[in-house]
Amino acid sequence: MDFEAARSHMIENQIRPWEVLDPRVLDALARVPREDFVPAAYRLLAFADTALPLEHDEAMFKPVIDGRLLQALDLEAADDVLEIGTGSGFLTACIGQLAHTVTSIDIHADFVEAARARLAGAGAHNARVETGDLFSWNAGRNFDAVLIGGAVVEIPPRVFDWLKPGGRLIAVRGQAPAQEAVRMTRRGDSWHAESLFETDLPYLRGGEPAPRFVL
Repeated sequence: MDFEAARSHMIENQIRPWEVLDPRVLDALARVPREDFVPAAYRLLAFADTALPLEHDEAMFKPVIDGRLLQALDLEAADDVLEIGTGSGFLTACIGQLAHTVTSIDIHADFVEAARARLAGAGAHNARVETGDLFSWNAGRNFDAVLIGGAVVEIPPRVFDWLKPGGRLIAVRGQAPAQEAVRMTRRGDSWHAESLFETDLPYLRGGEPAPRFVL
């Protein structure tokens, strides 16, 4: 398979038409070897317009979702970023191309171990990955931007405490199949919410709706 041709096709025919036009984002997607971050069994589908299954019933986002999320972060070279939900590590590596540092957490220790190896192979030396659960992990610092890499029915309030003034939070919230990607920007003691696009993503572990009892 000609990976470079497939990568170019992904960018020009999937990602750009979905209004991802930031040249730095497109460059990051071109630089990071997506084929090295997908499960080996799906390597030939690395650039397909589809989500790819991961272990633990998780999934790697479609390329267009990756592009839209990266663009929404609106990163600058000096930014420090927190990603919640490492998954394969592909978005982590892309963020590393755009920002000063990226800290990524995942609840699955085997994902963390595999992502560290992939990130090292891709030369993403400004990425740090550790095992952590959104609902119990303590950041210990504030970030310029936070990405929740999975849907949540509601954004946990504790996440807002991890952002610097002017910081951006990107999250997908709501009830499937009508979820909404939003950007929350910190302005002093208040938050400005901006709706980005509608989607339907798998829930982050612990972020899914409570089960409803039906007679």
